[in-house]
Amino acid sequence: MYAWPASKVPVLPGQGPDLTVHDTARGRLHTLEPGPVARLYVCGITPYDATHMGHAATYTAFDLVYRLWLDSGRQVHYVQNVTDVDDPLLERAAATGVDWTELAERETALFREDMTALRMLPPEHYVGAVEAIPRIVPVIERLRAAGAAYGLEGDCYFSVESDPRFGSVSGFDAALMRELSAERGGDPERPGKKNALDPLLWRAARPGEPSWDGGTLGRGRPGWHVECVAIALDHLGMGFDIQGGGSDLVFPHHEMGASHAQVLTGEFPYAQGYVHAGMVGYQGEKMSKSKGNLVLVSQLRKDGVDPAAIRLALLGHHYRSDWEWTDAVLDEAVARLARWRHAVSRPEGPPAEALVGEIRAALADDLNAPEALAAVDRWAETQEREGGAETGGPGQVSRAVDALLGVAL
Repeated sequence: MYAWPASKVPVLPGQGPDLTVHDTARGRLHTLEPGPVARLYVCGITPYDATHMGHAATYTAFDLVYRLWLDSGRQVHYVQNVTDVDDPLLERAAATGVDWTELAERETALFREDMTALRMLPPEHYVGAVEAIPRIVPVIERLRAAGAAYGLEGDCYFSVESDPRFGSVSGFDAALMRELSAERGGDPERPGKKNALDPLLWRAARPGEPSWDGGTLGRGRPGWHVECVAIALDHLGMGFDIQGGGSDLVFPHHEMGASHAQVLTGEFPYAQGYVHAGMVGYQGEKMSKSKGNLVLVSQLRKDGVDPAAIRLALLGHHYRSDWEWTDAVLDEAVARLARWRHAVSRPEGPPAEALVGEIRAALADDLNAPEALAAVDRWAETQEREGGAETGGPGQVSRAVDALLGVAL
């Protein structure tokens, strides 16, 4: 599967600092110190209705991580998946009378267009679940051979009790885990499971559902969590720098993925840091496909909204916060974009070196994009009020905002 074209990232003078970010597993801020090649895995979409503001906010957060690592002089090995076969996709296809493969391809193509418009840097490897099945099957077979998986009526489940560190990502107690499992694709009530929390690794073929050859597993299709593990281990290996996604992935998805990988390899940790973005609400509820209360990037673009303004609206909120999308949020971003573009349109302006340092420092401090935006606001206000004599200052600001914030002025 191919990703989307990369926008050119300006190279700034100097070098940015290391990123300190909130690690869910540690429950505190942690400074990441990747090697020359930083490794990032961000869980991708299930393509049945893309791309809403919740998606866009999450991918903007990890685009900042990517840009910060580039600015620190590192290469970035970024991997993202697409869950292009799963129950929600199949259910939406059946409800709308569209072939599930056609639906997945259409929404994935739309997602690519939205990511390109928002200037998200693309992953080096963009991998669909279907194309990854030849990698996923051996992972499940190895887990079963190690005694960490078992069969149930033709299906195959992972035993969470096989991992002594299970629970170390979320820190949740068993009652909350069971509740979230039921809400987020698990089947804790299924009779016959060794532990109610055990997740599905391989779903045996059912009439009317797509299925693939699973070798010794029989025909079927993979579970959600093992999909990401197989892709991440194949392209990044154990101990990669950041496992990223929305906060709704902490449990069960990232917890289960860590356990799968740790049992499979005998190594710890699966990821050096677990970084999670907050949820975006709309009309008083979390924005989600299941609720249908979506504000879509594609619709805003069709309505003539500048994608740079959409990106600024997202950057105006700290990535870990839960917040509400409103017309006022977008209006503020449109006005900010206009002020910035007017400020950099003049040939001279205030010195820009200090501003570059402020943006770098704000983003290195747990991706504090709102503070970075405030720093640019202050520079723009000075430019409008007093002007300046530094030739090239506005150009430096434009390059910095592009390189670090992904906003083209």
